Amino acid sequence: MKRYISIVIFCALLVSCSKLVDDLNNDPNNLTESSYGTVLTGAEVGNLLFQSGESARRAAIFAGQYRGIDRQHEGFYQYSVTTSDFDALWNDAFVNAYRNALIAEETALNEEIGPIAQGIALVLQAQVAGSIASLYGDIPFDEAGNVAITDPVFESQTSVYGKIQSTLDAAISLLSQGTGRPSAGSDIYFDGNANAWIEVAYTLKARFYMHTKNYQSALNAASNGISSMENSMYGPHGTAAENSNLNYQFFAVEVRQADVVVSDYMASLVDPGIGNPIPSNYRGNAKTDETGRYNFLFTVNSTGIQPNTSNGFAAQDAPAPLVTYEENLLILAEAGLRINGFGAGLSNLNDYRAFMNIGGYLRNVDPSQVVYEPYVAADFEAGGMENVDNISPENALLREILEERYITLFGQIESFNDTRRTEGESVVKVPIIPNTGNQLPQRFLYPQSEIDRNTNVPSPIPNFFDETPVNQ
Repeated sequence: MKRYISIVIFCALLVSCSKLVDDLNNDPNNLTESSYGTVLTGAEVGNLLFQSGESARRAAIFAGQYRGIDRQHEGFYQYSVTTSDFDALWNDAFVNAYRNALIAEETALNEEIGPIAQGIALVLQAQVAGSIASLYGDIPFDEAGNVAITDPVFESQTSVYGKIQSTLDAAISLLSQGTGRPSAGSDIYFDGNANAWIEVAYTLKARFYMHTKNYQSALNAASNGISSMENSMYGPHGTAAENSNLNYQFFAVEVRQADVVVSDYMASLVDPGIGNPIPSNYRGNAKTDETGRYNFLFTVNSTGIQPNTSNGFAAQDAPAPLVTYEENLLILAEAGLRINGFGAGLSNLNDYRAFMNIGGYLRNVDPSQVVYEPYVAADFEAGGMENVDNISPENALLREILEERYITLFGQIESFNDTRRTEGESVVKVPIIPNTGNQLPQRFLYPQSEIDRNTNVPSPIPNFFDETPVNQ
C-alpha cells in the first residue's frame, strides 16, 4: 500500500510545514508520496485550520458570541445560510484534516514507526470526526477519507460518537506502550510526548460524552484528562505572516474586522467598565474581577468590540486553544455537579477558579486585575451573590459553570455545542436568544458540493433549525 498525503495550501501557516513541502505539488487534489513526519505535520495543521478557523468563527456566531455586521457574516448572523456556504468548511474538515489523519495512521504502519505514532494519528482522527459530527449530525465515518469511494455512506451521529470513543480507547492503548515516537519537530503540538497525548485523548472522550449527555462517563474520562496547562493542546503560531494566528489574520491582516464584532451579550459578561453594553450581566463581584480577562479577550476600535489582536486572545503569535486544561476542569465541574451533587460541583469549580486566580490561560495580563477567589455554599443560597433570583443552589451553581464555559470557550466550536446541548434544560441553559425569529441554529448544513456528488446524503436534507439526534 502506498503512502500518500493531501498537500494542502494552508501549510504556509507554519514555517516548518512550508519547508517540508517546498518540493511538492500544491494541488490539494493531487496525492503525492510522502513520509510520516510530513503527513503528521500536514494533518495537525489541517486540524488547526478546521478547529480555529472559519468553522469555529461561524459556530461562535451561531452561539451568540459574535455579531456579523457586513457581507456574508451579516447574513450568517441573520441565519441567512445556504448549502454552498459550507462547501469550504466541509473540505477543511474532511480533506485537509480528517483524510490526512487517516493517511498519517497508514503511513505510521507502513513505515513501522511504532505505537505512539499510530496513537497520535488516531487521536487526531477522533478529534476531527467528533467535531464534524457535532456540527453536521449524521456523517460519513467508516468510508470517509477514502478517495476510492466517491459516495461514502452516512452513519448516524450516535453511532459515530460510539466509534469515536472506541478510536480513542485504541489510541490510549497504543500511546501507553511508550515506543515509536515520531521524529523531532513533526508533531507540532507535543513533539511526541505520549503522556500529553494520552491526557488529551481522555479529555476528548469527556468532551464527546458531554455532547451525548453521558455525564457519568464524561466525569470518569475527565478524571484522567489534561492535568496541567503544559499538557493542553494549543496550536502554535508565530510572528511571521505565514504562521500567524488565524483570528489575527482575519481581524488584523485581511481587514475583515468590518464584518464581525463581539456580541453585546458576550462582552457584557466580562466588561467591568462604564461602557458595558448590558451592565447587569457583568460577572464581577466581591470575589471576582474580570478586568484582566476582558483585556485579554477584547479591544475596542472604531468598528466596535473585537478580539484583542495586540497582545491577547487573537495576537499574531497567540496559540490557539484546541483541547485544554481549562476545558477539562470545567467538564469536571459540570459533570461532577450533575452526577455527585452540589458539593462536588462547587469543589471542582473552585479548582478552576484557583487556576484562574494565578492567571490561568490568560496571557500578558496585569495580576492585580485577575481575581477569582473560592466560592462557598452560601454564595449560591437564595439571596447569595450568585443567586439573587432565588433559584435552587444546584441550579445557581450550574448557571455559573455554564456561564464560565461560555466565556472560557470563546471562539471555539464547543460554545455552539453547549448552546444546543442545554437548550432543552428546564431552568438553566446557556441563555442566548435568537438573532432573528424564534429559533436558534441547530447544525451546519450539508454542503452543496456533497449534495451534488454523493447519493447517500440524508434525505430529506435537514435544515438549519433541525436538531441533531443527540440534541433531540
